[in-house]
Amino acid sequence: MECKVAVISGDGIGPEIIREAKKVLDKVGQIYGHTFHYTEVLMGGCSIDAYGVPLTDEALETAKANDAVLLGAVGGDVGNSRWYQVAPNLRPEAGLLAIRKGLNLFANMRPAYLYKELADACPLKKEIIGDGFDMVIMRELTGGLYFGERYTKEIDGLMTAVDTLTYNENEIRRIAVKAFDIAMKRRKKVTSVDKANVLDSSRLWRKVVDEVAKDYPEVTLNHMLVDNCAMQLVMNPGQFDVVLTENMFGDILSDEASMITGSIGMLSSASLNETKFGMYEPSHGSAPDIAGKDIANPIATILSAAMMLRYSFDLDQEAAAVEAAVQKVLTEGWRTADIMAEGCTKVGTTEMGDLIAARI
Repeated sequence: MECKVAVISGDGIGPEIIREAKKVLDKVGQIYGHTFHYTEVLMGGCSIDAYGVPLTDEALETAKANDAVLLGAVGGDVGNSRWYQVAPNLRPEAGLLAIRKGLNLFANMRPAYLYKELADACPLKKEIIGDGFDMVIMRELTGGLYFGERYTKEIDGLMTAVDTLTYNENEIRRIAVKAFDIAMKRRKKVTSVDKANVLDSSRLWRKVVDEVAKDYPEVTLNHMLVDNCAMQLVMNPGQFDVVLTENMFGDILSDEASMITGSIGMLSSASLNETKFGMYEPSHGSAPDIAGKDIANPIATILSAAMMLRYSFDLDQEAAAVEAAVQKVLTEGWRTADIMAEGCTKVGTTEMGDLIAARI
């Protein structure tokens, strides 16, 4: 199979972790008879340096011309970087919002899975962890507060900022369908998270999700207020299968879920549109403080590449082989600094990539 992948290495540790993901993909191609064609695309701070903007129109068109996008990380040190001495729409992270919108990537899927080998790194008590947890957070990605009308101006002598939270029924329905489809392949349970006791947008959200649920009689649906969900994630994470929620709530809850896995360096993610096209990236940021030191954990990016194999290329066997290789490396006791534990062997970014590729 010929697979065309737009590669956005980005900033900070991005180039290092992308290098290891490509190493693993190439090993998959060698063993299973596939060829991965990579096209490098600039986005984020590196694009600002080269072109003055975080994402050019040409870069977006190049991404569209490929079958999928593999992204490292964008951004830098907000307090010390020249990239942040400009208007918000010219900062590195604006490139992320622009490419999500430009590629119509409305569904963000972020798994949160606790490897038994990393149970000691989980900040929760053992009696809370129990047999572990395995959930997917489905976050609507192109609507809500992040994309609504906004302004800051003086009103009645006071500087006033306004951000508008807007959703229509079609935006809600399409992300709900994605969530229920994923649930059908898992444990057939959807928890829809909102703030329906306060927000009109959440009341519409709940109404539309209830309508979608009627088409999936095998799936159990329950609704949960976002503040309760935040508590439940640290009280009983094992109860969740697929968590469905809007943009801002999903942004917060998915980071919370990622940290109870032991390290955000382990968490993959996929952003999908209505076709097989998707953008795949680790859940963590660019970590500029450790860039170039060969200590970043590449596993989240490698697992994101596995998601790309599964969801954009329908290569389920190959995706499972990558996931099994990661599991084997952890079982054997190899660890990067962020997940290091007593009795294990610490390795750097490059060696971790080598170890995983060797076990494909």
